[in-house]
Amino acid sequence: MSRLSEKDLVDLVRSVFPGYPEDRRLAILVDVPRQAVRDNPDWKVRRGLAEDWYLRLMSAAASVPLDRVLLAAYPDVGSNNADLPADAFVVERGLPDEASGLEAHGVRTPFETIFREVPLFLAPTEYSTTAPLKNAASRHQFRAATMPGFSEKMVPALRVDYAEVGRRVAALKDRLDRAEEAEIEFVKDGLEPHKMLFDLRFRSAHESSGRFPKKGAAGNLPSGEAYIVPYEGEKGPASRTRGELPVEISGEVLVFAVEGNKAVAVRPAATLGPAWKDEAEHLRREPAYGNMAELGFGVLGDFGIGPVGEILLDEKLGLHVAFGRSDHFGGRIGPADFSRPEEVVHLDRIYIPATQPRVAACSVVFRYPGGAEEVIMTDGRYRIF
Repeated sequence: MSRLSEKDLVDLVRSVFPGYPEDRRLAILVDVPRQAVRDNPDWKVRRGLAEDWYLRLMSAAASVPLDRVLLAAYPDVGSNNADLPADAFVVERGLPDEASGLEAHGVRTPFETIFREVPLFLAPTEYSTTAPLKNAASRHQFRAATMPGFSEKMVPALRVDYAEVGRRVAALKDRLDRAEEAEIEFVKDGLEPHKMLFDLRFRSAHESSGRFPKKGAAGNLPSGEAYIVPYEGEKGPASRTRGELPVEISGEVLVFAVEGNKAVAVRPAATLGPAWKDEAEHLRREPAYGNMAELGFGVLGDFGIGPVGEILLDEKLGLHVAFGRSDHFGGRIGPADFSRPEEVVHLDRIYIPATQPRVAACSVVFRYPGGAEEVIMTDGRYRIF
């Protein structure tokens, strides 16, 4: 697949960031491996894409219009949604293969300075920047499209009918805002039922339609989802989120026991395989990882978009549940709840056949105040559109 052309990039920036007269600078953020052994082919290609976008947008800046385009690189943070380092490097002559070379390739600049001076950001990174950029955007009133794991395979998802995407996402957000509970029935291997109840009280949902018309907003691109942080119990009443959440990992189906919005234990597959050992150890080491951080509903699957093996896009295809950090979505679990910055994580588990073939979401029912119920999905397909 060809890379985005100069015209594609101009159209993308105009579409994603409806213009304000003062929006005259755009920065492309990219992370660079701290050590070469941490690099991978997709990451290397993505850094090449970032450089390519930088050069093409520099050439087409007057068409956007922009006065300046920056390429801001920084050492990788090691995990999705961990806080950014204090400084980035505004690169002037190509990206190094390792972060140790950044000093020689760019000008060290505090992120806070960049955030104050730049109103628009594209972030095609290895590790997601959604959480720290959401928090920084609210302080500095910039707009940012986060693109962790972006690849050329995702380009078709930038060309769907985003007016219809927006309509569906808005309809889901409206229902999530009104609902007090969401009950989901799962089936493992077509036989074994599991049920989860998500407490949606005291929360407002978010919509991510791939467009950022308001200042102070940051979110994923490509996009197309509505999502909410289940109630975490901070307002007094205990969270009612509970049940059994099956997750297929590397071919094993694990069942997380959830109480009070936290996964407190994980039942192994019959084989007691490596996935069970890894997840049980992760919960023991980092209890904050077990937080039910997001209940999300992607819509792009209905537009013929298929998975590409990257959460950035794949979560937008259907139902997903995230573990870990939630403060960037209005929840209370943040970096301070983890043992160290490298352990901070917000990890989505996506319930579509391509990503979890052994686990099916048979039904999703929303319950509203007064006892009304509405079936949102059956057999993985929406019933409200």
